[in-house]
Amino acid sequence: MTALVLIPARYASTRLPAKPLADIAGKPMILRVTERAAAAAIGRVVVATDTEEIADVVRQAGFEAVMTKVEHQSGSDRIFEALQAVDPRGEAETVVNVQGDLPTIEPELIREALEPFTEPSCDIATLCVEIVAEGEKTNPNVVKLVGSAIGPRSLRALYFTRATAPWGDGPLFHHVGLYAYRRAALERFVALGPSTLERREKLEQLRALEAGMRIDARIVKAVPLGVDAPEDLERARALYASGAVR
Repeated sequence: MTALVLIPARYASTRLPAKPLADIAGKPMILRVTERAAAAAIGRVVVATDTEEIADVVRQAGFEAVMTKVEHQSGSDRIFEALQAVDPRGEAETVVNVQGDLPTIEPELIREALEPFTEPSCDIATLCVEIVAEGEKTNPNVVKLVGSAIGPRSLRALYFTRATAPWGDGPLFHHVGLYAYRRAALERFVALGPSTLERREKLEQLRALEAGMRIDARIVKAVPLGVDAPEDLERARALYASGAVR
């Protein structure tokens, strides 16, 4: 399938203003993410932003950027606007949404997000990691994917929750918020209004499940570092400085 990688990069951030432009080992974070997405080598990579300064940084480094509206409330809405702008003829069959605050993400993880599409009925593909730290099992900031095994490293998602679930013996899975959509699935998803469970759990992916869409997940080994606060940014800087990330 022809894939298009879109990276939403919003300037405003409550906890870390101008986050996409934060320096990590001599480069803005958005460039670190874009370089790693390009290294995945699955298709064209475009940054979708609401700020000319971010677009300029991306373009000066030789990558593509497209301007989108400031008022978007979710990354999926932003990437849909970007999709219409950069691929109006519908050549991309699959759209991969790589969050712009994952500066250490391994390119292999981005490639693995496409694996669930070997199942023709899968609408949306994502990633998850088995939880090993006890504290994460009860942490509401760690979103859990509840699913049925459909292969050695594959789950069909039945629910997403901030609670500890499912109950009883067995593994729990940390959902990684990287998504790949079949083009028609993304179009359908953004046309749906926020759902009841989405509002309650504050998890956008529940909108798709409530609408009867199928989400499959690839089980991977590690959760990529998401930069949400100053301490996360320092961790990312330390990883680059140590050579752990190249």
